Amino acid sequence: MKQRFITAVLLGAVFLSLLYLGGWWYSGIMYVLAVIGFIEYAKMNQLEWYQSQVILGLVMVTSFFIINLTELGQEGFFITNGDLILWGLILYLIFMVLSRNHFDIYQVAYLFVGAIYLGYGFSYIGFVRMNSGMEGMLLTLLVVFSIWANDVGAYFIGKRWGNKKMWPDISPNKTIEGALAGLLFSISVSTVFLVLFPHLGKVIFPHLILPFYVKGIVLGVLVGLIGQVGDLVESAIKRTTGVKDSGSILPGHGGILDRFDSLLFTFILLHLVAWV
Repeated sequence: MKQRFITAVLLGAVFLSLLYLGGWWYSGIMYVLAVIGFIEYAKMNQLEWYQSQVILGLVMVTSFFIINLTELGQEGFFITNGDLILWGLILYLIFMVLSRNHFDIYQVAYLFVGAIYLGYGFSYIGFVRMNSGMEGMLLTLLVVFSIWANDVGAYFIGKRWGNKKMWPDISPNKTIEGALAGLLFSISVSTVFLVLFPHLGKVIFPHLILPFYVKGIVLGVLVGLIGQVGDLVESAIKRTTGVKDSGSILPGHGGILDRFDSLLFTFILLHLVAWV
């Protein structure tokens, strides 16, 4: 527990410092985390970073960052996210044929989905801060604190009063009571955040004419639900691959995916529904 606490404090301090600096300091770290996360993801399926099918996935991850965070992507001088997904799928299927099925369709699906999940997710975490200035920093803090509150509420309330298992086949320790408590904690934090920084209401759901505190409640519901789904998605992947943690780079916490699973899923879906 002591090691877990020390790691959490150090990780939080580094993250907040880089978030404040912004720019390529922050986005560069997001890229490093994406690369490490994808290598962890590949290892969960007994694949090493130097294997050609994994390298192709790393190229996809890198391309997402080029598209979403550089002038090449912003000004239309590079392929779009949709083009990248199509090219990645085509190249993976061609590679499967050339390998004479030593690289099978299961690995194609596994690595292809992972490259999109990690490449798009981490690049968009960087995008929110890099392209939105101080508002991007506040939006990131809003999501991070809401997810943290969700986790804290779900853990402590679930541990104390949780009786009904939510999804025992995937995550046996999660309870319905804990999930509902986490959702309420997330709503509380996001609503308070919008009360303190009401101008963020113009950025969140920009096409909806709603009071800023209502937007805070709606965002809290979305972050709470999506964050829990993201956590369950990673738990399902670990169950499928037969591993306890995605890695061991963070003492007491496991791997990069173990710490960023909820954030990745949340930023991806919020991009689609809230900040488009």
